[in-house]
Amino acid sequence: MEAPPLTPSYSPTSLLIRHKNPSSVTTFSRSPNVKNRTNFSIHASSSADSVVTLLDYGAGNVRSVRNAIKFLGFEIKDVQTPEDILNASRLVFPGVGAFAPAMEVLSKTGMGEALCSYIEKDRPFLGICLGLQLLFESSEENGPIKGLGLIPGTVGRFDSSNGFRVPHIGWNALQIAKESEILDDVGNHHVYFVHSYRAMPSDDNKEWISSTCDYGDKFIASIKRGNVHAVQFHPEKSGDVGLSILRRFLYPKSNVAKKTGEGKASKLAKRVIACLDVRANDNGDLVVTKGDQYDVRENTKENEVRNLGKPVELAEQYYKDGADEVSFLNITGFRDFPLGDLPMLQVLRYTSENVFVPLTVGGGIRDFTDSQGRHYSSLEVAAEYFRSGADKISIGSDAVYAAEEYLRTGVKTGKTSLEQISRVYGNQAVVVSIDPRRVYINNPKDVQFQTIKVSSPGPNGEEYAWYQCTVNGGREGRPIGAYELAKAVEELGAGEILLNCIDCDGQGKGFDVDLIKFISDAVSIPVIASSGAGVPEHFSDVFTKTNASAALAAGIFHRKEVPIQTVKEHLLKEGIEVRI
Repeated sequence: MEAPPLTPSYSPTSLLIRHKNPSSVTTFSRSPNVKNRTNFSIHASSSADSVVTLLDYGAGNVRSVRNAIKFLGFEIKDVQTPEDILNASRLVFPGVGAFAPAMEVLSKTGMGEALCSYIEKDRPFLGICLGLQLLFESSEENGPIKGLGLIPGTVGRFDSSNGFRVPHIGWNALQIAKESEILDDVGNHHVYFVHSYRAMPSDDNKEWISSTCDYGDKFIASIKRGNVHAVQFHPEKSGDVGLSILRRFLYPKSNVAKKTGEGKASKLAKRVIACLDVRANDNGDLVVTKGDQYDVRENTKENEVRNLGKPVELAEQYYKDGADEVSFLNITGFRDFPLGDLPMLQVLRYTSENVFVPLTVGGGIRDFTDSQGRHYSSLEVAAEYFRSGADKISIGSDAVYAAEEYLRTGVKTGKTSLEQISRVYGNQAVVVSIDPRRVYINNPKDVQFQTIKVSSPGPNGEEYAWYQCTVNGGREGRPIGAYELAKAVEELGAGEILLNCIDCDGQGKGFDVDLIKFISDAVSIPVIASSGAGVPEHFSDVFTKTNASAALAAGIFHRKEVPIQTVKEHLLKEGIEVRI
């Protein structure tokens, strides 16, 4: 995962390096592209076979990697010094964040040298995402920026001019280039990618390549040389297939039987996402609810909050059912809680222990002051969500205000929550949730916003409509259209759009195809269709008639009206690629 360079605002434990004055030192066989050459003492590793050394330099969500390793029966030792790298019996580097600040940390702490020495000695290593990219000579990400220089080649950005959406987000297929034990169970199954930059195959690096992936062009999906492995995708987010990759790395000498089950992966799949609207009921318990045009209370005398289950249990069930992602929307304010005690953080922590697909959380991603007078920036709030297990955060009302100001002034201040979070964690980690309401008109010239000719006339025969954006859970309309908002937030750093529709919410009559086509044609980032799903045909309808990358549903899954697997089986029959 990548983001523009910055000076990290966090204080990762890996910055607290304690240098020693060794009597015996390591000599390096080459000079990696890192500064501050230092000599380190090496001691024979006393690590038990059940211990994995994890290089976490303090940015982004590595909780899922930790949970996956623990799920497979291993303990974790965190790197505190360069010696911890050199003494590791097996090392996992789940690179998260931007190329430049990651290299800065590796260089300043001496860990870059230790990492190069470890890899050059053919020690067991697994790099993930940025942990692969940093092995190359350089990156074009706000660069050029020098990398560790272990693999020939430059990491460049995907080309969006050919119609492929950037970031590359979702489940894609691998083309195996050579035998690689850790990929033995992948077969024709999908694995999960989320990135804007990639390394390309060449004659100089072909001996390293173990698999490639096609997305506009062929890029390097994984490398292998001896005991050294690295992957561009996220095994910790790739379900059972991803766990098998981690298992084969952690148990290289075990007689794990190769799985014979074959998938049908050939390209980027359309995603089916389960959404859980989470709020406190009148007794203060967190429950999953579902609105009818955003109203989540029952039409009863008690007018209680509609309760459709417990969030952690439902998320785990949807993972088992085949959901490609799970999205939590926090629709309770929780403004009186200190940040560390926010109930949604606990939901994420528990969920990420057993759910190994991407997790998104939205609601409350803004500056706030708790009951004790402590002020938190939106970046601090997002950071806590990432550390608790979120892979992406979703911004709603704050993004609307930011877009309005940007359209008014034409200036990117860099201070909005959208800009700050995308700068630190990368645009692929930021989703903007748009909540529009359809406004019918007779003539497009009647409004200053982009309009469309609707497929079904309005109540008074109107042939046109614009989509007014709302804030505060749909309660307040704003003077900005969905088209204008989508274009603005893409420029401000959003990597994905979650496109709702108040008119369709909870109706079960299908997605607003007019709206989704309108917006997905207007932007070059992925768009998630939301609101209105009632039957499997609604999913195939939105995928065949629009450029939506994913479709999200809630109520039909919660009420068990339509199982996720039924949706996917229908899509397969319609010739639409999905992960199975």
